[in-house]
Amino acid sequence: MLKIDVHQHIWTEALLHALAGRQELPFVRRENGLTVLFGAGERPYVIDLATESPAHRASQVAADGVDRALVCLSCPLGIESLPREQSVRLIDAYHEGALSLGEPFGVWGAIPLDRPDAADVDRALDHGCVGIALPAGSLAGVDALSRLHAVLARLETVGAPLLVHPGPSPADGTRPAAQASLSDPLWWPALTRYVAQMQAAWLAFMSARRVEHPRLRVIFSMLAGLAPLQAERLRSRGGPALRLDDPLLFYETSSYGPTAVDAMQAIVGPRQLLYGSDRPVVEPSGLEMPGGLDWETITDSTREALGHGRADAAG
Repeated sequence: MLKIDVHQHIWTEALLHALAGRQELPFVRRENGLTVLFGAGERPYVIDLATESPAHRASQVAADGVDRALVCLSCPLGIESLPREQSVRLIDAYHEGALSLGEPFGVWGAIPLDRPDAADVDRALDHGCVGIALPAGSLAGVDALSRLHAVLARLETVGAPLLVHPGPSPADGTRPAAQASLSDPLWWPALTRYVAQMQAAWLAFMSARRVEHPRLRVIFSMLAGLAPLQAERLRSRGGPALRLDDPLLFYETSSYGPTAVDAMQAIVGPRQLLYGSDRPVVEPSGLEMPGGLDWETITDSTREALGHGRADAAG
């Protein structure tokens, strides 16, 4: 029984070096022994390089009681939304660093959102990525989804999954107006903007594009901001009736504990839940995670979500 954490982040030296060479957001500055990350719409973040070493992070994977962890680019930085040449340069650095980690890590690929192309998907998958992660803002609306039709179609055709992660749309990802207020508490974006982005992406995909991509496997991080729990309100406001137990839609648990997980399970069914920790942003043990999860079911669900089939079907 292979236990997989489908959502982590690691700040590799290759990506940090590329960010340190930039003069515009997002960028990294190294001063007085500190490595500080600056991003549009985000408070400055001090990266603890000692705890980001591959050996230390691998030891955390083992300590969490899981066998493998999938890492992705931090979408709230807006790297995917930069002008294509800048975005590709940083994404290449991310891929270089993440894919060099080796076991127990796997990698979600990233693509530029300035003139996105199906070939971008092919390149990431050819490098060894398990699928593609996209910022929720890039999916949050009918027009936004239309611009990504070729990308979603290619993922569907090749059978690779999509991970939807909090992050801005290309329209507002890096503009100065998106700067965070220093008076906001550190947790403010995670409880406001991130949740809204995830709910909008879920609603847009389910109501406007699921019918066009019926075989696409999609994993929504942070339980899609609990969007399925809004189904009653959706109906009361004249919205469509959605298939909440869609067998190819999955929800990973990052930032949530047993209360939210139980509520989601009652709505979407236990086979649509996956485990994600969001390390190093979140310490999962503080949420009683991943202990107490039904790992037999989650293992089967993860195999299905990643395109390996249910354990009982795979022989």
